[in-house]
Amino acid sequence: MLDLKALRADPDGARTALARRGDGIAERVDAVLALDERRRELLPLIETERAEANKRAKATGQQIGQVKASGGTPEEQQAKIDAILADAKAGQQHVDELAAQLEQVEAEFHEALLLIPNLPDPTAAPHDTVVREVGTPRQFGFEPRDHLQLGGSLIDMERAARLSGSRFALLKGQLVQLELALVQWVMSKLSAEGFTPVIPPVLVREEALLGTGFLPDTEQQIYTLPAEDLYLVGTSEVALASMHAGEILDASELPIRYAGFSPCFRREAGSAGSADRGLFRVHQFDKVEMFAFVEPDQANDEHDRILAIEESILQGLEIPYRVVNIAVDDLGPSAAKKYDCEGWLPSQQTYRELTSCSNTTQFQARRLEARYRPLRDDGKPGKPEAMATLNGTATAVGRTIIAILENHQQEDGTVQIPSALHAFGAPTVIDAPGRE
Repeated sequence: MLDLKALRADPDGARTALARRGDGIAERVDAVLALDERRRELLPLIETERAEANKRAKATGQQIGQVKASGGTPEEQQAKIDAILADAKAGQQHVDELAAQLEQVEAEFHEALLLIPNLPDPTAAPHDTVVREVGTPRQFGFEPRDHLQLGGSLIDMERAARLSGSRFALLKGQLVQLELALVQWVMSKLSAEGFTPVIPPVLVREEALLGTGFLPDTEQQIYTLPAEDLYLVGTSEVALASMHAGEILDASELPIRYAGFSPCFRREAGSAGSADRGLFRVHQFDKVEMFAFVEPDQANDEHDRILAIEESILQGLEIPYRVVNIAVDDLGPSAAKKYDCEGWLPSQQTYRELTSCSNTTQFQARRLEARYRPLRDDGKPGKPEAMATLNGTATAVGRTIIAILENHQQEDGTVQIPSALHAFGAPTVIDAPGRE
C-alpha cells in the first residue's frame, strides 16, 4: 500500500502519478483522504467522550449516596437515582456509538486504501516500448513447425483434457527430461547470483494474496479452496514475499534473494485462438521465480540486475528476444515499473512474453509489514521502515519449452537442444514420436 503520510503531504502528486494508470484511479485518493480525515476526527472525540463517561461513572456512586442522604420519599429518591443512572448510561451509549462509527470508518478506510495501486515510476512507459532486441530470428529454409507439431505425443493435450478439462497438458518422455534440466540449470545460475533456492507452499492464506496485491484485484484468476480458506497461487512470488511478513530485519541482512520453484495455477486462460494453444496459456504450469528484499534506495539497481539475469538465461538458451518497458496502464497494482522479455516464436513470426520482472518498491512490504532497521548516520539502527521488494520470472517452463523447440527445430522435425542444458540431463536431440 502507499505511504499514508506521503499521501497526506502530497495528494496532488499522487493523483497526477495515478492518473497515468487510467481513468478513475486518481479519484481513489480523495476517498481515502476523506475517510482518513473522518477517522482522525473520531479518535480524539472518542477519547474525550470516554474520559467524560468514566468520570460520570466514578461520580455515580457518590451522587447516589448524596441522594439517599438528602431525605425525601423513597419514590423521590428512586426517581433521582434513575435519572443519575440514565445519564451515565446515555454517556456510555454515546461512546459506544462513536466507537461503532470509528470501526465502520476504519474498515472503509482500509478497504479504500487497498484499492489504490502503487505509484508508477516516472520512467514507466506511456505505452509498450521496445528497449532493445537481442539475437536475430532464424531464417528457416523450410516451413517452421509449431511446438505441438514438434512435440508430437510428448505433449498430450487430449488426455489432459479428459483428466482435468481444457487448458491442461501432460508432458512425457524427453520433454520431462528437458523441463527438469531447464529448472536445474536455471537454479544453478541463480545460486551463483546469490539467490537461495526455495520450494514454497502453493496453498496460501488470504492475507498473503492481500499483502502482495493480488487481492482485491485478480480474484477472477485465482483458484480457491473455500472449505480450507486457502488459495492456489498463480506465482511463487506470493509465498516468497510473505516469508518475512511481520518481521523486522537488520540492514546488514539485506539484500535477501530467493529463487522459488513451484507449480502455478491461474483460472484466466486468455483467448482460444491458435496463438495461445498448447502450452502457451494453461491453467497449471511450472515456474522458477526470483524475489528480492532490498533497501529502498537499491530497488532500481536491483530491478536492472534481475532483468539482466533474465536476459542471460534467454541468451544461454539461444532464444532471440526483445525487452519491453510495459505500458503504465497495463501494470499490476503492486508494480511501479515492469519489463517483459518477449521471445521470438517462429511458428507465429512474432515475439511473445516469456518472462517479466517488476519493481514493487515498498508497496508490498507495507502491506506485509516486512520491515528493516536502516542505519543512521551515526551507524546505529534507526526506526523500522518497509523494505523494497522485486520479482522476476527466471523461467516459465512451458513457454520456455515452446521457444526452445521452435527456435532449435531442424527440417526433419527433430530439435537440437541448447548445449547449456546437456550437463543437467537434457537430451541432446528430441525426436518426438508422432510428430508432424
